[in-house]
Amino acid sequence: MVENVADDPLIKDVVRNSLEIWNAPAEADRDDTTNSIIDKYKKYVMRKWVFIFVCIVAMMVMILFALTIGEYPLSVERCYEIIWQFITGHQPANASETLENSIIFDIRLPRIYVGILAGAGLAAAGVAMQSTLMNPLADPYTTGVSSGASFGATIGIVLEISLFGVSAQYTTVINAFVFSLIPMAMIILLSKARNGSPTTMIMAGIAIMYIFNAFTTLISLMAEPTKLEQLYRWTVGSLTFAGSSDVLVMAVFVIPGIVILQFLTSKLNILSTGDDTAKSLGVDADRMRRIILLVVALIAAAVVSFTGLIGFVGLVAPHIVRIFVGPDNRFLLPASAAFGALLLIFADLVGRVIIAPAELQVGVVTAFMGGPLFLWLIIRKNTCDVKVIWRIAKI
Repeated sequence: MVENVADDPLIKDVVRNSLEIWNAPAEADRDDTTNSIIDKYKKYVMRKWVFIFVCIVAMMVMILFALTIGEYPLSVERCYEIIWQFITGHQPANASETLENSIIFDIRLPRIYVGILAGAGLAAAGVAMQSTLMNPLADPYTTGVSSGASFGATIGIVLEISLFGVSAQYTTVINAFVFSLIPMAMIILLSKARNGSPTTMIMAGIAIMYIFNAFTTLISLMAEPTKLEQLYRWTVGSLTFAGSSDVLVMAVFVIPGIVILQFLTSKLNILSTGDDTAKSLGVDADRMRRIILLVVALIAAAVVSFTGLIGFVGLVAPHIVRIFVGPDNRFLLPASAAFGALLLIFADLVGRVIIAPAELQVGVVTAFMGGPLFLWLIIRKNTCDVKVIWRIAKI
C-alpha cells in the first residue's frame, strides 16, 4: 500500500502536479495566482474597450472624408474652419460662405448624424434581439417592424392617407412609425396570452410580416409611376430623407433606447442562457423579453421612419463584433453600437463615391456588404466547428 498518494505510480504526472500545488502551504504562491487572474481579466476587459475606441476613431476619420465629398467639394481645412466659425458665432461674410454653411449644416452634417444614430441603434437592437430570442438570425426587423413601416409608408405615399392629420411633409414618417409598432404590439399581446417562447415570437413575427407585405404589394399595384418610384426609394433606404430638424426627434428615441438596453445587458446575458436558467436566477424571462422587445421596436421604428429600410446592419454587425469582444452583452452592445455607426457611415460614403456624381443608396450598399460578410461568418463558424470535431476525434 502506498502511504503517499502523490507517490502512487498509477497516478499520472498531471494529477501528481496538481496534488503538489494543492498541498503547497505557501500563501505567496496563492497571492501570485490571484494577481495573475486579475491581470488577465484587466487585459481581457481592456481589449474590448480598445476595440470600441478604435471603432470611434475610425468613424471620426470617415466623418472627416464624408464632410468633404459631394457635388460641391470642400477641403478638410475649410470644413472645420466653417464649423469653428459657427461655434464662435461668426456670421457668413458673403454668398459663397452662406452656401458653404448651408452645405455643411443643412445637408452633410444631418446625413452623418442620421447615419450614426441609425447604425448604432440598429446594431444595438440586433444584439438585444439575438440574445433575447436566442437566435443568431434575429435582427431589429424580426418582430415585423419593417413590414409594418412599409405598409404605413405605402398608404401615405400611394393613397395619401395621413394619420392624425399631419402635413404631407411628415405623412410618411408618422405613418411608418405608427404602423411599425403594430406588429410589436401584436407579438407582445400574443406572448402574454400564450406565454410565448422565443420560437413562438419569431414565428408570429414572420406571420405578421407576410400579412403586411401582402397588403403593401396590393396597394403598390395601384400606384402611379412617380409614387411607385418614391416608394421604392424609401423601401431601399437612404440617409437623405431626414433633415436637420428630424435628427433631434430621431435621437430622442434612439439614444435613450440604447442606454436602457445597456442597463439591461446583465439581464440579456441571463436570458441568452435560456428561460429555465433565468427563472432559477430570479429573472422573469417573459416579462423581461417583452420589455426588451418594446425598447427594440421603438428604436427600430424611429430609425425606419426617417431612413427607410436599411438591412443587414442589425444582423451582421453583432456577429462581426463578437469575434473581437466575445458574447458578453455588457461589452458586446456598446461595441456593436460603435461598429454599426462606423459601418453605416462607411457604406454611405461608398455609395456617394462609387458611381459619382450619382449616388447609390445606402440600403443597396449594406446589402452588397452584408450578404458576403454573413456568408463568410457562416463559413468561418463551420470551419471552426470542423476543426474542433477533428481535434476531439484525434484525442
